[in-house]
Amino acid sequence: MTETITAESTAALDPGAVAVVGIPFDEYSSFMRGPAKAPTAIRKTLHNGASNLFAENGVNLEAHPMFHDLGDLILPAGGAAFAAIETAIGRVAAQRARPLALGGDHAVTFPVVAALSEVHNPLTILHLDAHPDLYDSYGGSRFSHACPFARIMETGRVKRLVQVGVRGMNDEQRRQVEKFGVTCIEMKDYRSKNPIDLEGPVYISLDLDVLDPAYAPGVSHHEPGGMSTRKVLRLIQSLKNPIVGADIVELNPDRDINGMTAAVAAKFLKEIAGAMLRQAGAHS
Repeated sequence: MTETITAESTAALDPGAVAVVGIPFDEYSSFMRGPAKAPTAIRKTLHNGASNLFAENGVNLEAHPMFHDLGDLILPAGGAAFAAIETAIGRVAAQRARPLALGGDHAVTFPVVAALSEVHNPLTILHLDAHPDLYDSYGGSRFSHACPFARIMETGRVKRLVQVGVRGMNDEQRRQVEKFGVTCIEMKDYRSKNPIDLEGPVYISLDLDVLDPAYAPGVSHHEPGGMSTRKVLRLIQSLKNPIVGADIVELNPDRDINGMTAAVAAKFLKEIAGAMLRQAGAHS
């Protein structure tokens, strides 16, 4: 499913609507390619008939008037892809709709947030990940999927970055956490019963490797000791702040086993979209 997202295609989006946008991009992956195939894998699982399209809060995404899948972006190669992503997400955000981006590697979060922060400023980011992704440069690239949150925090448009599930941090990453004033809740310190204090409109960036590999084998970087699927769902479902956008990134279908991780990604899509639509008062 591919199409370009134009001003005409987004003009019909109502404020508060959820717009799924596939971003098949993995050129800045540092270890292995594959996440560019993720949007197709997630949609295939979402619509394979094995489950329905109800979120656990009762919102039914099937034929919902405020739930739209705008297809995948057709992206140029290299750095020009970021400009195309930012333009497309900007068109969604300009309608006050809520983009739900399907990566792709985590590099795509930078242009997505750049576009969204033009409309929602200041923004709070809830970042679920095994890694802080705060390197100033990685593998010779400042736009690697290991660097997006350094680029984001440099813009000054994000009020607060809260990271949950991080494990295996090194000294450089700790210095970056301190430099940018990041609230980093490492997995060893995370307690689900303790509420996470967030302020204002929230953007969720969900890297699937926040999960223990037992729950999500289909990622490029296996980091044992992560969260369970249910813990992530509880966290999403507990949010009281308005969720104005989100991404689900780093599914690598080439490493998946029996579509397990694609099924988890599809579940997260339903729950994030359901939470957004419930907040918009669009229960159907």
